[in-house]
Amino acid sequence: MFSLSVFLVGFLDILTGHLALTVYLLAVTDERAVGRRLKKLPLLLLSPLIAVLFSVGLYAVSALGISRYFINSFVILVMCTLWVRWAWRFTFWQSLAATCMAGIFQVAAATLSMLAPISFAATIGLHLGISIAISLLLYKLRFGTWFRLLLDNKSTSWRIALILFALEVVMELLLRLAFGVQPHFLMFYYLLVLSMVVLMAVLIVHLAQRLDTARKMQAQQDVIAQQRLYEQDLEIIRREVRTFRHDYKNLLASLSEQAGEGELEELRHTLSELDAGFDRQLGKKIQASTQIGNLQLPEARSLLLSKLTVMREKGIDCHLEVLYPIVAVDMDVWDFVRCLGILIDNAMEAALNTERPWVEIVLLAQERQVFLRVSNSYTNVIEPGKMWDDGWSTKGAGRGLGLSSYQRILENYSNVSTGTSWVNGVFVQEMTVEGRP
Repeated sequence: MFSLSVFLVGFLDILTGHLALTVYLLAVTDERAVGRRLKKLPLLLLSPLIAVLFSVGLYAVSALGISRYFINSFVILVMCTLWVRWAWRFTFWQSLAATCMAGIFQVAAATLSMLAPISFAATIGLHLGISIAISLLLYKLRFGTWFRLLLDNKSTSWRIALILFALEVVMELLLRLAFGVQPHFLMFYYLLVLSMVVLMAVLIVHLAQRLDTARKMQAQQDVIAQQRLYEQDLEIIRREVRTFRHDYKNLLASLSEQAGEGELEELRHTLSELDAGFDRQLGKKIQASTQIGNLQLPEARSLLLSKLTVMREKGIDCHLEVLYPIVAVDMDVWDFVRCLGILIDNAMEAALNTERPWVEIVLLAQERQVFLRVSNSYTNVIEPGKMWDDGWSTKGAGRGLGLSSYQRILENYSNVSTGTSWVNGVFVQEMTVEGRP
């Protein structure tokens, strides 16, 4: 029968596991805004109470036997996954993968701490101490950076989640087997648990590195492809200059004759047309080539060239300004590229619904600060309360990114500020990346 003391011991044990799980979650997700996540911790603390009450109900069913433990563990896993989904704004598979990853470390630490011949209170302290130490080590080894790379890849997140769920089940089995381990086999058992965790961590890093290598190779291929497009534009400029040079003497002769006859008004008109024609034929191409050359981040330049090509094909008038060289940005360059891509994609989608679609992209570097503004024409109704939701779009539910993934990326950067405005048919998204000391 359950007594009050047994109930309290069970509650404290599960509460300790949840606190340790939270510490590991911060590490495996490479969380930087720790305070923001901890503010959402009180809701998670309902899980231990629910789990203990649920286990009391399971205890009444004597036929379940040892299955009670695994059923209760599964219920706890589901509750923690839902909390992670709410707190981190992950998808379900991302939340499950992160919870299982943290759970593997937590169960391993619990296994190692419970075998020590010490009091219950000391076991709790040892469990939390081990968890904090391992989490700090994970931060130092940048394990969370690699794991987030796998999480953010939507095509593989469900596979990673299922693999980690299977490993979590194995760790839970090892925890239950611990009660039957003979004392002279304890050292071997410790080594087995540690080896399992280390091999699992190495596997995750290996998979992430393979994904990172494939992504960089794809980026290099994009750079090469877009560089060819860049060279084609330069070749067009060269041909236009040759044509202009060929007609240069005839133009000068005509201008000289007009000047000699005192036709000043006609001369001004001719010069104006000549200037406008030059700007129309060459000015925009030269300006675009110069502007794109100022963006000295290969990953971002490749993306911009690709998007400019798409906008040209779709008939969207695009104006690009990169007034000063941009050589670095104080955030992960791939996160910056993803943010840039999301803003441009949303701008293109909205602009295509207008009579005269246009998009303006401005990148400005001042000291260590990088400022980005993406503007576009729009005609649809903006719903401020819904635009950050998954799947929101001005064209209907489930059609767009809703800028939600953009917001999730920036939650990890305290040095990034954003702004959104829309007025008189112009929608503007701004992002400022401040240089961190």
